Amino acid sequence: MTAVTTGTVPVPVAEDDETHRVRPRRRLSPGKRLPAARLAGPLVLLAAWAIASAAGRLDTSAIPAPWTVLDTAVRLWTGGTLRTDILTSVERAGYGFVIGLAAGVLLALVSGLTRTGEALIDGTVQINRAIPTLGLIPLFILWLGIGETFKIAIIAIVVYIPVYLNTHAALSAIDSRYVELAEVLGLSRFRFVRQIVIPGALPGFFVGLRLGVTGSWLGLVVLEQINATSGLGYMMFQAQNYGRSDIILVGLLIYGVFGLVSDTVVRLVERRVLSWRRTLSS
Repeated sequence: MTAVTTGTVPVPVAEDDETHRVRPRRRLSPGKRLPAARLAGPLVLLAAWAIASAAGRLDTSAIPAPWTVLDTAVRLWTGGTLRTDILTSVERAGYGFVIGLAAGVLLALVSGLTRTGEALIDGTVQINRAIPTLGLIPLFILWLGIGETFKIAIIAIVVYIPVYLNTHAALSAIDSRYVELAEVLGLSRFRFVRQIVIPGALPGFFVGLRLGVTGSWLGLVVLEQINATSGLGYMMFQAQNYGRSDIILVGLLIYGVFGLVSDTVVRLVERRVLSWRRTLSS
């Protein structure tokens, strides 16, 4: 307990009151983070879809009602091949994502930390980035066959490009004063990379990681329509042949949920790993 003098009378003030004062809200800040805020947009779209369907404003043969799509999903899950299709798609996307992530980080480190690596790698990656990845499908089929290998290879390419670009850009943007400070302190190459390079590149890496996760699902939609016998893309392609728009919407919604969930997981990991940063969003 401490005393604060007001005029001639000392007024006691509790220590907790001094140390736990409410910090005023900054005028230009975005405000307090809303719980589950990222679900608001999808829920609004779902509500608009349901209202338009109930009012008869949508052509049910082209855009079935949400309850029709839900009923189709339940039937496919209980009596169809939806479980197998989901597992197959997740497996393909997972293999391609892991390979692409490892390649993107490794190439970015070699290119960002050495001039020789930058000369040999960066130009090649920029050329690869300018070539439409899906345009490589015919060539990869000739090289790797029409089985699973070429699908995983294409997904890996879709993933490694944004991971490399954003990680390399973050490495290149590290302030040179940190390099000078590391030299003054006599840090070894290993400690310099661990204590300065990696923390400085993490924000850019997570941006590339989010783009890579999304890219793996986008590439999967196309690849599973090429000589596939299972997977969500194959299910949607078969539904197109029979005019089943409800099954197509089931596949699209599952892709959307996977994309939202995986992006949310990356955001949560990013927020935890980069908890030391003070940014506008935090």
